[in-house]
Amino acid sequence: MKIIHVAGTKGKGSTCTFAEAILRNCGFHTGLFTSPHLIDVRERFRLDGVDICEERFLAYFWWCWDRLKENTSEEVPMPTYFRFLALLAFKIFAAEQVDVAILEVGLGGKFDATNVIETPVVCGVASLGYDHMEILGNTLGQIAGEKAGIFKRGVPAFTVPQPDEAMCVLEDRASELDVPLQVVSPLDPDLLSGLSLGLEGEHQFVNAGLAIALCSTWLHRTGNVGINYLKDTTNLPEQFIKGLTTAALQGRAQIVPDRLVESESPGDLVFYFDGAHSPESMDVCAKWFSLAIRQGHGQQKPLHDESHQPAQSDFHIISRKNSMQILLFNCMSVRDPQLLLSRLMNACANQGVYFQKALFVPNTSVYYKVGTSSVPPADTQVNLSWQLSLQRIWENLMCDLKGRDVKNVDLSLEEGIDGDNSLICEHSSVFPSIPLAVNWLRECIRRKKSVRFQVLVTGSLHLVGDVLRLVK
Repeated sequence: MKIIHVAGTKGKGSTCTFAEAILRNCGFHTGLFTSPHLIDVRERFRLDGVDICEERFLAYFWWCWDRLKENTSEEVPMPTYFRFLALLAFKIFAAEQVDVAILEVGLGGKFDATNVIETPVVCGVASLGYDHMEILGNTLGQIAGEKAGIFKRGVPAFTVPQPDEAMCVLEDRASELDVPLQVVSPLDPDLLSGLSLGLEGEHQFVNAGLAIALCSTWLHRTGNVGINYLKDTTNLPEQFIKGLTTAALQGRAQIVPDRLVESESPGDLVFYFDGAHSPESMDVCAKWFSLAIRQGHGQQKPLHDESHQPAQSDFHIISRKNSMQILLFNCMSVRDPQLLLSRLMNACANQGVYFQKALFVPNTSVYYKVGTSSVPPADTQVNLSWQLSLQRIWENLMCDLKGRDVKNVDLSLEEGIDGDNSLICEHSSVFPSIPLAVNWLRECIRRKKSVRFQVLVTGSLHLVGDVLRLVK
């Protein structure tokens, strides 16, 4: 298999998505393995840019499952979930005879299930930061050491600008294995011929730059020298531009109007999805969200934004509707919510954006059925202790923010819907389920015609997938 292998803390999924789109547009039969999935497990296995169909997924699934079952024992049990999925990816890509397999590391690198590959064509390490520290280590150096575990002797590798501590470890590991390691600059937007990247956010130019280097090297090392960007950095091949500008990835800087409210009052309830779940990605998410609501995805000025002076032609629109920013949040208990929420709040405040309300909900993902119609069972005994702790953190942060003479955080909405057992504080609410939280938002819009909600959904890719399923 001619493999591109990519590790990293932030941006590895986006990098893989860009790389797949580039090589598909160069005419190659592509296989892409990423994680996690947002709605359907088949999202993890893409052939030529499309999720594998149910029929083929099931055929390959049972082929692997049955052969493993025949050979398991107490000493050699069935593989764990992600190892099984990685094995399934190899089976799918082998059987489908893909020209290139692009593999995103699940966690870390050195001990990741994808790292059974011995000779990839090229390796990449996306931006590094603090995540999964309970497994990978507490310092950037330790984390970088795990990510560098995908380096193979003599196989070229690329990375993006990294903190010094991380870069030193990557360089040392590359030197030990005679790996030619190069640092790639972010893509120059001027090379896109006036078009925009398919994935939103300024940080995507970093990931696009890495994807270009990986694809150029893959083309060169596999003998496809007709298209080689690395020799000419002033022009981008047409196939590269098409791939970069048409790449698509759910749940990363994605804007989706609510399907129910949209039919009644277009633009009044819009969800802004970003699966950020590390401190650094919270900064990036906040910057993207702030820019997106200013640039008119929703078209109205933020509520109480006194610095904004509308043009006369805009005034009738603005006077009719005011935009309120709402946060819909959850994160895994291994994260540091104090750090994540404070980074998000401060980064938004620096952009002049303040959340009028934060809603905290438990995730409802973990359906394992194939297909998009499966509905989670109703659980009347939901443990909300984690969400309550998130709410306490948020309320304390809001008190600190208001202490800094911020006037933008008062909300004048009627609270709650009868019988939903939601726990409501001044600046936040806890709901026992995502549908109840979304229904509350819809009901508020229906009752209060003068506002529109811009809802940032972040903190967990699982949460993003659950809400996406509901609003689409």
